Amino acid sequence: MYFIAEIGVNHEADLKKAFKCIKDAKDGGAQAVKLQCYKAEKIASKYAGAYWDKKEEKENSQLKLYKKFDKFEFKHYEKIIQYCKKIKIDFIITPFDTDTIDFFKTRVKYFKISSSDITNLPLIKKIANTKKPVILSTGASTKIEIKRAFNILRKKSKKIIILHCILNYPTKKENANLNMILDLKKDYKEVGLSDHSIPIDSHKILIYSYLLGVRFIEKHFTVNKKKKGNDHFHSFDKKDLKIFFENLNDLKIILGKKFKTFLKSEIISRKNARRSIFFNKDLKKNQKIRRDDLIMLRPAIGISPFEVNKIYNKRLRKNKLSGELLRLSDLKK
Repeated sequence: MYFIAEIGVNHEADLKKAFKCIKDAKDGGAQAVKLQCYKAEKIASKYAGAYWDKKEEKENSQLKLYKKFDKFEFKHYEKIIQYCKKIKIDFIITPFDTDTIDFFKTRVKYFKISSSDITNLPLIKKIANTKKPVILSTGASTKIEIKRAFNILRKKSKKIIILHCILNYPTKKENANLNMILDLKKDYKEVGLSDHSIPIDSHKILIYSYLLGVRFIEKHFTVNKKKKGNDHFHSFDKKDLKIFFENLNDLKIILGKKFKTFLKSEIISRKNARRSIFFNKDLKKNQKIRRDDLIMLRPAIGISPFEVNKIYNKRLRKNKLSGELLRLSDLKK
């Protein structure tokens, strides 16, 4: 499982908080962290309203909200990238304008294109031209919109990961629609999940997605889920991440082998719970064995009842008592 801890702007433009988020993500088991890079005026106009839970984030203007957290410059991201290298965790970025792409193209493992930019042709083209691997989220998208973006990316990018995503903050469990993953897998080689549900639902949703073949997950991440703001309340923290990987490891153990056979632990059951052929009556030497002369009893220490049709009408080489085990040596050829 490749798990991306989506820090986004939960660092609140504070380097110390960013480092803390990254360290917690690493300690929790994440393979990568992802941040967002933007300037508010290059994302939203003054007309862009809220599409998040107003109980958790009261700001109604996208422009005003984004201005709170767009204070990082390239020099700050450089320090973050170096810190990620130091603690050995992959760094991924979601650029929200074309001006930032050149800086990051030699510094990231993947570029992430957010669901909101799946129709942003200039951004998609510029990311494709970097020839870097790309993660494409598909929240609020049609299959035509996804295919259109994918076709542009695949001209230059050798690796493209499609993420099933629901663009609700938070995503209610009844809206998770994990079956859409199976639909996406019909058209795309690598399909993962970007999840925005609250943690109590996420633990189930992420595990269920694994059963549908997902091996690439993105989940918002924070050091404090109780903190007010648009993304903190539906994020994982270090404890959640550890629980997820514990559950995932348990699931892998539970899923077990991919081919059907009996286990070593079942050998004693095969012997003691299965049956052999026993005599149901006292029989004399040379007597022909009839159907009602035999009974199938536990344990499986003799001839399998599956072979009983081969026994009928055979003659005995010696006298046998009721309750005795039938052996091949008892039979005349």
